[in-house]
Amino acid sequence: MAGFDDAGIFYSDNFGSEDQPDEGQINRTQVKKRFKDFIRQFHEGNFSYRYRDQLKRHYNLKHYWLDIDLDDVRSFDETLGDKLLKQPSEHLPLFEDAAKEVADEVTRPRPEGEEEVEDIQVMLTSSANPCSVRELKSEQVSSLVKIPGIVIAASTIRAKAIRLAIQCRGCSNIMNNIAVKPGLEGYALPRKCNTDQAGRPKCPIDPFFIIPDKCRCVDFQVLKLQETPEAVPNGEMPRHLQLYCDRYLCDRIVPGNRVTVMGVYSIKKSFKPAKGGARDKVNVGIRMPYFRVVGIQVDTDGAGRTALNPLTPQEEEELRRLTKTPNIFETIAKSIAPSIWGSADIKKAIACLLFGGSRKKLPDGLTRRGDINLLMLGDPGTAKSQLLKFVERVSPISVYTSGKGSSAAGLTASVLRDPQTKNFVMEGGAMVLADGGVVCIDEFDKMREDDRVAIHEAMEQQTISIAKAGITTTLNSRCSVLAAANSVFGRWDDTKGADNIDFMPTILSRFDMIFVVKDEHDERRDMTLAKHVMNVHLNSLQSAEELNDGEIDLNTLKKLISFVRTKCGPRLSPEAAEKLKNRYVLMRNGAQEYERETGKKVSIPITVRQLEAIIRISESLAKMRMEAFATETDVDEALRLFQVSTLDAANSGNLAGAEGFTTEEDQELLSRIEKQMKRRFIIGSQVSEHAIIQDFTRQKYPERAIQKVVYLMLRRGEIQHRMQRKMLYRVK
Repeated sequence: MAGFDDAGIFYSDNFGSEDQPDEGQINRTQVKKRFKDFIRQFHEGNFSYRYRDQLKRHYNLKHYWLDIDLDDVRSFDETLGDKLLKQPSEHLPLFEDAAKEVADEVTRPRPEGEEEVEDIQVMLTSSANPCSVRELKSEQVSSLVKIPGIVIAASTIRAKAIRLAIQCRGCSNIMNNIAVKPGLEGYALPRKCNTDQAGRPKCPIDPFFIIPDKCRCVDFQVLKLQETPEAVPNGEMPRHLQLYCDRYLCDRIVPGNRVTVMGVYSIKKSFKPAKGGARDKVNVGIRMPYFRVVGIQVDTDGAGRTALNPLTPQEEEELRRLTKTPNIFETIAKSIAPSIWGSADIKKAIACLLFGGSRKKLPDGLTRRGDINLLMLGDPGTAKSQLLKFVERVSPISVYTSGKGSSAAGLTASVLRDPQTKNFVMEGGAMVLADGGVVCIDEFDKMREDDRVAIHEAMEQQTISIAKAGITTTLNSRCSVLAAANSVFGRWDDTKGADNIDFMPTILSRFDMIFVVKDEHDERRDMTLAKHVMNVHLNSLQSAEELNDGEIDLNTLKKLISFVRTKCGPRLSPEAAEKLKNRYVLMRNGAQEYERETGKKVSIPITVRQLEAIIRISESLAKMRMEAFATETDVDEALRLFQVSTLDAANSGNLAGAEGFTTEEDQELLSRIEKQMKRRFIIGSQVSEHAIIQDFTRQKYPERAIQKVVYLMLRRGEIQHRMQRKMLYRVK
């Protein structure tokens, strides 16, 4: 009776067909011989045999891999290079076999005990233009592709079998050395044992099981690649792709790295349990894409080289010539958001932020950040958000976020559980993705205090340390922070002084420059501003060239920033250092005199942190001219920018410390009032501010302290204002 349980009908032999001769065997031999000739014979004109020497050097160092430039293969044999590009799955194993045989030749004689040659992994690179994640289509499946992106998650290293040993339950027959395809496809066990033994019954269906001790395994790691933020169209979600790395490509990348990966665009089968007792049935026709990596280029210094296309020598020469023009600093400052009138000093400070200072690595292993952080405080309608949007567009690497919609995990990093493996994986946040660029945080004052505290380490040490769910690691966040915040009362009130802002001194001291932006009423200024706004709206359809007033256009400025940040790292000259040292001592003395005369503490004490801020600003000014040393003129301008921003804001009393209370007694008083309120009201309850103030003043608490605590609890959403709700009902 023929039916489903007739084993002969549903039989497939999955044992390796390598031992059986096929028509392409001669071709495989010829291709392998050409690969061996390439490794042995390729040289660069001076008879330096690049790959042969690299193979010998790596093998002696026990680094069993070989870096191959695909362009070199194509120059040696164009047909061979095209085959490797179009059919990598068939030709890469031959390339690795050829490298192993050449390694056997060039490393003889080997020491005792090392007679067997290790397998060599071939890693490919190419100078071809990369293809974005969005451009990957079904036509590119099984071909070699190069794509850029940001790695946002990495799994732990696991083992995958490349050679299997299986045994039959019925007859105990063992099959060794069964090849498994590379990647995430896996291997389907044979349904039937083909061993015929006289006098014994046939083996049952699905008799085989794997013998783990006799399998040969390699390491592999699964990564999650996200397309770069600047490549995502407006209004769309960034796309992701799963990466498969094996052997020596594992542990080369951490989340947050900007990479350009080269590999085989592959598909994997999705197995689902089928009805009727069959063990594994393939969901025919549907395949999940993934990327089998064969080469990785990592942007290790965070300079953002992968964000733009490589510059031609002519473009580099033009940019060098542009940096040597007189008053280049003024020209760049004018090019920062030219549609926004005024704010000259803020634009100069933003220019310094975009170019940045010089990152230094000290002999003891510690680093000093070169990125400049900038905070803009003040009235609404002063174009703070527009400046942030412009910086997002002009910076080679940038991430824009709003404080109200950002959490601590979204800004730094989060630890998630992988739904497939149930293991914990780490995903980088905005400051990790902006590594080497700028992170723009709008509505900085609307963030919860706990979330602001989370970025303290990222702003000063430029690292993000994670210790969650058994994962202990450190990610790089070498980025500048450009933040914008409003006053507590909506508009800046000069009579309130310190009550305008409720930032802690710990976060304020991490900003190199703090600008207080006020919407001042002046008839002449208002008239000029109105004319400028009218011109902007009337001429909105004209091209940028017609409106250019000697400024640098956006694309050129973007290329200039990327080029200068990569090529230049100036230092202070001895004369400038001496001048800055004397001015620093004078500033310290001035701050002490201010405290003695007024009896108040300066909210931002002049410390070494502020001295380093002035050094970074001076270096950024020298970097715009592509000079090796910052001069005394640069120090003078840096001191002026620091004076008109941070010093003026601090000395005027506008930033009077933590919520306006600086002494320990005041802090203790606040915490005591807050504990009593939390015991009295449940979270989210509606309260009357007037009733609370009357009640707590009877307990001899100062009215100003009570108002501050009520305001903080309202901002954090722990209580709701009953008076506001009544007013809303009255309006209705």
